[in-house]
Amino acid sequence: MTTRPQRFSRIAACVGIAFAGLCTAPFAGAAQSIATVPGMPRVVNASNMYSEAGVNHFSPAVAGALPRIYVPNLRSDTVSVIDPATFKVIDTFPVGQSPQHVVPAWDLKTLWVTNNAEGHNDGSLTPIDPKTGKPGTAVAVDDPYNMYFTPDGKEAIVVAESRARLDFRDAHTMALHNSLQVPECKGINHADFSIDGRYAIFTCEFGGKLAKIDMVKRKVVGYLLLDKKGMPQDIRVSPDGKVFYVADMMANGVYLVDGDSFTRIGFIPTGVGTHGMYPSRDGTKLYVANRGSNRIHGPRHGKGSVSVIDFATRKVVANWPIPHGGSPDMGNVSADGKLLWLSGRFDDVVYAFDTTTGAVRSIKVGAEPHGLAVWPQPGRYSLGHTGIMR
Repeated sequence: MTTRPQRFSRIAACVGIAFAGLCTAPFAGAAQSIATVPGMPRVVNASNMYSEAGVNHFSPAVAGALPRIYVPNLRSDTVSVIDPATFKVIDTFPVGQSPQHVVPAWDLKTLWVTNNAEGHNDGSLTPIDPKTGKPGTAVAVDDPYNMYFTPDGKEAIVVAESRARLDFRDAHTMALHNSLQVPECKGINHADFSIDGRYAIFTCEFGGKLAKIDMVKRKVVGYLLLDKKGMPQDIRVSPDGKVFYVADMMANGVYLVDGDSFTRIGFIPTGVGTHGMYPSRDGTKLYVANRGSNRIHGPRHGKGSVSVIDFATRKVVANWPIPHGGSPDMGNVSADGKLLWLSGRFDDVVYAFDTTTGAVRSIKVGAEPHGLAVWPQPGRYSLGHTGIMR
């Protein structure tokens, strides 16, 4: 016989479950009020734009993709492939000259290696089939240092760094549609997008500036000087879309910028040579890679570390040094959120950081590994770089 308190407890539990099933409704309603650009998937959770890239929340588009870490080796002109289950390199294949980043396509079906051929005019993009882990035929593209995608997924945005130019290309064939000159953005390289997709902010590495681009009108809105002696690197927007975090390797920390007003509102010290940034799978923290040197070509075994910033308080809540030094650069978080994979730029290794303890292990790869990609990743679509998943 069930007692009254037990029956009440069960009814309360069922009510709780029922409401839990509906708990996304308020966020969905709030998201509907965000007027996104045409063709952009809707924002499911207005307080956390990374909600659809949570732990193992895969799109059907990545079904059959091999779990791999793809590492572009800048000076070896190769890509190393790591099996994350064994932490071993299982393949290495040649690509074009000076591979910088491995970029997941918007539709999640192709990984593109950006070979910008530093100092030459024969840049290219090498496609990788994530179901086989093998490269395809390279496509000739001028100076592809980095690559992003328009929020509607129709076009790739090739960042031609040495030309201070953004090239809008067909997202699949890479045929050139049109170009946008960004003349005051010397060393244009990394970007992130507003929550509604209406603008993007790019970093200008060699000018200490940011450039704001209207993605609808395809024009430069303006520039924001952070520091004349600065070198802004990666940029990442907060889960609620209100603040852009900008890594600066000369300032040894992260600038906070209000994207809408395009003004600097704060600064968070992190570590030497602040470089890459990646949100945790639950969207509560930001992992910041400190490369260990303020130099473009730094020494081995530098003062490399990872700082963990809490999005809610905008404070550093943990620091993970690398025993005996290192140079963590760029990468991403594993699908289960348990590991942060980063290239060791000056040490020719890849790091795997335990996101609970900060413990790290190293894997030897080619010469000067750069923007590695962890694949598959959770999310509905990729806005580019090493996986800006939403």
